[in-house]
Amino acid sequence: MTPRLIRRLVIAVFVAGIAGMIVASILDNNGAAVTAGLFTAVAAVGLILVTSVGGPDAFAEPVVFDDEAAAVLEARIAALVAAGAEEQEVRDLVRDAVRLGRSHS
Repeated sequence: MTPRLIRRLVIAVFVAGIAGMIVASILDNNGAAVTAGLFTAVAAVGLILVTSVGGPDAFAEPVVFDDEAAAVLEARIAALVAAGAEEQEVRDLVRDAVRLGRSHS
Protein backbone atom coordinates (compact mmCIF):
# COMPACT_ATOMS: atom_id res chain seq x y z
CA MET A 1 0.00 0.00 0.00
CA THR A 2 1.26 3.42 -0.89
CA PRO A 3 1.20 6.32 1.58
CA ARG A 4 -1.24 8.11 -0.72
CA LEU A 5 -3.71 5.19 -0.57
CA ILE A 6 -3.39 4.90 3.22
CA ARG A 7 -3.97 8.64 3.55
CA ARG A 8 -7.11 8.47 1.41
CA LEU A 9 -8.47 5.55 3.44
CA VAL A 10 -7.82 7.40 6.70
CA ILE A 11 -9.54 10.51 5.34
CA ALA A 12 -12.53 8.38 4.32
CA VAL A 13 -12.76 6.92 7.84
CA PHE A 14 -12.46 10.43 9.27
CA VAL A 15 -15.30 11.80 7.12
CA ALA A 16 -17.46 8.74 7.80
CA GLY A 17 -16.85 9.17 11.53
CA ILE A 18 -18.02 12.77 11.44
CA ALA A 19 -21.13 11.74 9.52
CA GLY A 20 -21.68 8.94 12.04
CA MET A 21 -21.45 11.38 14.94
CA ILE A 22 -24.00 13.67 13.32
CA VAL A 23 -26.46 10.88 12.50
CA ALA A 24 -26.08 9.25 15.92
CA SER A 25 -26.64 12.60 17.64
CA ILE A 26 -29.78 13.24 15.61
CA LEU A 27 -31.07 9.77 16.56
CA ASP A 28 -30.21 10.38 20.26
CA ASN A 29 -27.88 7.38 20.32
CA ASN A 30 -25.04 8.53 22.57
CA GLY A 31 -23.13 5.24 22.41
CA ALA A 32 -22.96 5.31 18.63
CA ALA A 33 -21.97 9.00 18.67
CA VAL A 34 -19.11 8.30 21.08
CA THR A 35 -17.99 5.28 19.02
CA ALA A 36 -18.01 7.35 15.82
CA GLY A 37 -16.11 10.06 17.67
CA LEU A 38 -13.44 7.59 18.73
CA PHE A 39 -13.08 6.34 15.15
CA THR A 40 -12.74 9.95 14.03
CA ALA A 41 -10.09 10.67 16.66
CA VAL A 42 -8.09 7.58 15.71
CA ALA A 43 -8.37 8.56 12.02
CA ALA A 44 -7.12 12.08 12.84
CA VAL A 45 -4.08 10.67 14.64
CA GLY A 46 -3.54 8.24 11.77
CA LEU A 47 -3.70 11.07 9.26
CA ILE A 48 -1.10 13.03 11.22
CA LEU A 49 1.18 9.99 11.46
CA VAL A 50 0.91 8.98 7.81
CA THR A 51 1.52 12.55 6.67
CA SER A 52 4.53 13.04 8.92
CA VAL A 53 6.11 9.65 8.16
CA GLY A 54 5.44 9.83 4.42
CA GLY A 55 6.97 13.27 3.96
CA PRO A 56 5.91 15.83 1.37
CA ASP A 57 7.09 13.86 -1.66
CA ALA A 58 4.95 10.82 -0.82
CA PHE A 59 1.73 12.70 -1.63
CA ALA A 60 2.82 14.78 -4.61
CA GLU A 61 1.29 14.03 -7.97
CA PRO A 62 3.59 11.92 -10.13
CA VAL A 63 5.41 13.89 -12.79
CA VAL A 64 4.49 12.85 -16.32
CA PHE A 65 6.96 13.85 -19.01
CA ASP A 66 5.21 15.35 -22.04
CA ASP A 67 7.25 14.50 -25.16
CA GLU A 68 5.09 16.73 -27.35
CA ALA A 69 5.55 19.79 -25.13
CA ALA A 70 9.30 19.11 -24.99
CA ALA A 71 9.47 18.99 -28.78
CA VAL A 72 7.56 22.30 -29.02
CA LEU A 73 9.92 23.90 -26.48
CA GLU A 74 12.96 22.62 -28.35
CA ALA A 75 11.56 24.03 -31.61
CA ARG A 76 11.03 27.42 -29.95
CA ILE A 77 14.61 27.38 -28.64
CA ALA A 78 15.86 26.54 -32.13
CA ALA A 79 13.80 29.40 -33.59
CA LEU A 80 15.27 31.88 -31.08
CA VAL A 81 18.79 30.66 -31.85
CA ALA A 82 18.11 30.91 -35.60
CA ALA A 83 16.90 34.49 -35.04
CA GLY A 84 20.26 35.37 -33.51
CA ALA A 85 19.96 34.63 -29.79
CA GLU A 86 22.89 32.99 -28.04
CA GLU A 87 21.96 29.30 -27.60
CA GLN A 88 23.62 28.88 -24.21
CA GLU A 89 21.86 32.00 -22.84
CA VAL A 90 18.47 30.74 -24.05
CA ARG A 91 19.05 27.31 -22.50
CA ASP A 92 20.22 28.92 -19.24
CA LEU A 93 17.05 31.04 -19.24
CA VAL A 94 14.86 27.95 -19.71
CA ARG A 95 16.77 26.10 -16.96
CA ASP A 96 16.33 29.04 -14.56
CA ALA A 97 12.61 29.24 -15.38
CA VAL A 98 12.16 25.53 -14.63
CA ARG A 99 14.09 25.90 -11.37
CA LEU A 100 11.93 28.89 -10.40
CA GLY A 101 8.73 27.00 -11.21
CA ARG A 102 9.79 24.03 -9.10
CA SER A 103 10.69 26.24 -6.13
CA HIS A 104 7.18 27.74 -5.98
CA SER A 105 5.07 24.61 -6.49
